[in-house]
Amino acid sequence: MMRYTADERTKRMVALIQQEAYDTFKATYPDLSSLAPVTVLITAYMEEANIGAVLERIPPTIHSMKIDTLVIVDGGDDATAKISKEYGAFTCVLPTNLGQGAALRLGYRIALEYDAQYIVTIDADGQNDPMEMGALLEPILAQEADLVIGSRRLGKDLTSDPIRKAGVVFFAYLTSLITRTRLTDTSNGFRAMTAKLLADIHLEQDQYQTAELLISAALRGWRVAEVPVTWKPRLSGSSKKGSNLTFGLNYAAVIAKTWLRDH
Repeated sequence: MMRYTADERTKRMVALIQQEAYDTFKATYPDLSSLAPVTVLITAYMEEANIGAVLERIPPTIHSMKIDTLVIVDGGDDATAKISKEYGAFTCVLPTNLGQGAALRLGYRIALEYDAQYIVTIDADGQNDPMEMGALLEPILAQEADLVIGSRRLGKDLTSDPIRKAGVVFFAYLTSLITRTRLTDTSNGFRAMTAKLLADIHLEQDQYQTAELLISAALRGWRVAEVPVTWKPRLSGSSKKGSNLTFGLNYAAVIAKTWLRDH
């Protein structure tokens, strides 16, 4: 009998849950043959108070390209999925909470298999402004970048947590050092990328995946750029990522693991 380590068992469990959600998505949208050229990907966990306000601000087109919105509901027992569907977003529901990274991987899989050309990720809590998506896509459409990160340090940070702000500066310096790419904001989940980039990189983090995607892309030679964006306080509720210390330690661990794996 084959024996699995605890880590291997966790990965198998996550993969099975993702597959269940993927199969349900396909059954829910049997007539869906492809997504729009620009697919906006949102992962949401217990965001019924915020998701509607985010969805209603996503425009139908950008740079003359049609937009589809794909919401991955990462478990939870509130009305996030119901509200997402009411706003017309393609909605895929994980039966249990797996973490933002695992939910994003599922979203990336759907986007790629349904022929999206450009993927924009945006938070479900209202901290990002959907009207700034055009600025994220501009360097990609100009063929100057393959991955574009929104930078609150180049733009405006309207939040007030000094420890979190210091962490943004520290991790940007560390990531810049190991990727040899000048970066100012590496923990911002507001970003745009090409489908080709997503198909090329390996992602495995179940939670703090922002650093993994960025470091993997940079180390594999994909062009990374930043544009100024506005970072706002959450519309309501609190972060699901834990305290500043928990977030910082886990984020640092992901940076180290990704660099050791990919460099």
